[in-house]
Amino acid sequence: MAIRYVCRHCRTMIGELEQRQVSEELLGFHFLTPEERQSIISYNPNGDMTVNVVCDYCKEALDNNPELSLVASPLQ
Repeated sequence: MAIRYVCRHCRTMIGELEQRQVSEELLGFHFLTPEERQSIISYNPNGDMTVNVVCDYCKEALDNNPELSLVASPLQ
């Protein structure tokens, strides 16, 4: 099972973990509410997990231009 971290805005691959022994508790996912888990984490048919986060570039762009958060896909 691989865990891939992808930017939710620009879809850039941020990182990937290939370790089979990593638990969701170790990654801190147990702190998420069910709604947060559903919007942040997706499971692929092959057992891999994709975690949607915000990369540094998109975070800076959104911090400098808060109006971009009103657009569905601000940083494609």
